[in-house]
Amino acid sequence: MSAPSANPYYFRSSASAGAAGSAGPLLSPAQGFATHGHEAILLIARVLIAYIFLESGFSKLTDIHGFTAILAGRGVPFSSVLGVVAPCVEFFGGLAVLLGFQTRYAAGLLILFVIVATATSHRFWEFAGEAHRIQVIQFNKNVCIAGGLLLLVAVGGGRFSIDRLWQRKA
Repeated sequence: MSAPSANPYYFRSSASAGAAGSAGPLLSPAQGFATHGHEAILLIARVLIAYIFLESGFSKLTDIHGFTAILAGRGVPFSSVLGVVAPCVEFFGGLAVLLGFQTRYAAGLLILFVIVATATSHRFWEFAGEAHRIQVIQFNKNVCIAGGLLLLVAVGGGRFSIDRLWQRKA
């Protein structure tokens, strides 16, 4: 396998490698694991990120009327349309990330979904006490999920993805 600096998936410059070209004694095991396990790590990351969207999207798809009523109760505009579109984006976007199908586009779409969901459902500034604390946690969780999705936009689905399978056939 090629060195990390020769691989476009790594954002490590030769200047940061040190004089001897290594990451140092503390980072060497992690560096080696990331270098040799990069594709497996990317697959595991896709599975973990996709899980929350698949689970939540499926539960909304199985009760679209209930979800639409929740949106309407929060005063979300176009709740009858968003009540159908949002669960579809959430579930099928999560499925695309899981399978590595159009990963960059699916992750980008899910980032937009997370922004809208956060803006409509986790407005912590409207709460007080324990409810405020819970909404802050949910808001921050969504920010972190968006960060993980942003990494998928940057690196794509990896070797174990439909994207890569189709690249080989082209």
